[in-house]
Amino acid sequence: MAQRTYNHVMVRHNLSIAAAAAALFVLAWVWPEGAEPPASATTAVEPTVSGSSAPASAGDGEADATGAPEAPSSAAEPSDPVSESESPPAPAPSPSPVAAPAATMYEGPLGTRNRTGDDRVALTFDDGPSPKWTPKVLDMLRAQGVKATFCVIGAYAEAYPELVADIAREGHTLCNHSWFHEFDLGKWSSEEIRANLQRTNDAIVKAAPGAAVAYFRHPGGQWTDRAIAVAADLGMESLHWTVDPSDWNSKKTQKQIREHVLGRSGPGAIVLLHDGASNQAEMYGALASIFAEFSRRGYVYSAL
Repeated sequence: MAQRTYNHVMVRHNLSIAAAAAALFVLAWVWPEGAEPPASATTAVEPTVSGSSAPASAGDGEADATGAPEAPSSAAEPSDPVSESESPPAPAPSPSPVAAPAATMYEGPLGTRNRTGDDRVALTFDDGPSPKWTPKVLDMLRAQGVKATFCVIGAYAEAYPELVADIAREGHTLCNHSWFHEFDLGKWSSEEIRANLQRTNDAIVKAAPGAAVAYFRHPGGQWTDRAIAVAADLGMESLHWTVDPSDWNSKKTQKQIREHVLGRSGPGAIVLLHDGASNQAEMYGALASIFAEFSRRGYVYSAL
């Protein structure tokens, strides 16, 4: 009798274990992936980590000029083509920028910086200063309450020091764009690159004593590891861009420049423009409507 009772208990015990195992198997099979388990569960389930999104584009990948700039000159330049009807309204109040992952800031060529790092948009102006167009750009930026970044050529900084001083005085950021827009600078020896960049920095600081030169932008975006390393050794971050409308190209119209910038800019974008080069009239003509649309979108600006 005792033996039969013992056997009956063991059978019930084994059946209970089998039923519990089956229930756990069914629960594991039907439970949605990544869902939080009920409080009664005895084992915690780690949430599924989704893969990161595809990296942002390093930019349009276009060079910022087709050849070396002309020597500094005070000759008369084209008249202002902007119509009064394009005068933009004052910027609308915008929300505070949202911090972005640091990794998304450095997806330019060879790990150069091509985004602001948050929702702000940065306007950058290359190949100046120009005695005709830099003052006009500064006037428009002042009217809009916008701070920008100016990547200046050393020879022009030496020729027009008062313009560099104006840029610094109005709170804009200064960037080294080489001594005379040498496209192949990055292929030079480290000593030659250093001499070129230091000469440019010296001209900038002489024009605007105490100004910081925080960035270096390689002419044409033709980056090399050597140029990046030398710039870093001189305390400069290598600055690329997100959007390049090729506004230096004399074949580009005001409409093409405007549509390219507006069509490809978004939060965090660094926009490449030129207050120097050879097509400033069309670039300047597009600026008013670019500001108007950026204001409508609620963009906040960064001087980097």
